Amino acid sequence: MKIDEQLQETSVNGKKISPVLPEEVKNYMIDIDGTICDDIPNEEPERMATAALYPDALETINNWYDLGHVITFFTSRVEEHRAVTEEWLDKHGFKYHGMLMGKPRGGNYHWIDNHIVRATRYEGTFSDLVEEKVSIQVFKK
Repeated sequence: MKIDEQLQETSVNGKKISPVLPEEVKNYMIDIDGTICDDIPNEEPERMATAALYPDALETINNWYDLGHVITFFTSRVEEHRAVTEEWLDKHGFKYHGMLMGKPRGGNYHWIDNHIVRATRYEGTFSDLVEEKVSIQVFKK
C-alpha cells in the first residue's frame, strides 16, 4: 500500500495539521552504511556496489514491509550515489518505499520533531524490536 493511502487527516482546534499514519504502522527510517551492510564512506564510492550484506537485515526489513510498515532508507550517501545504492538494494531484494540522501554525517544525532520519534542503535543484530525502559532527554517544562 502506498504511504499516502495510509495517512489519516488530523486536526487541532478545528484546524488541519499534518496527517499521521495509523498507530499500528511504523515509519522506519533505516541507515545503510554500517547498519544493513559494510560501513563505506562517501569518499570510497567504488566499494558501494560490492558491500557485504549484514545478517538478517534483508529478512527483517522485508518482513516489516510485508506487515505494512513504511520503509525509507535515510543515508549519508550523497545524491550522486543514488544509482549505485538503488542497484545494490534491488540486487539484494530489499523492499522499500523511498530513500533520503544526504543525512548529516558524524552520528550523535538528536532528532527534534512534533511527532513521536523512536530511535534504535544498530549494534550487530537485526531482528524484531523489543520494549525496554530507557532514559531520554526531553524539553524542560
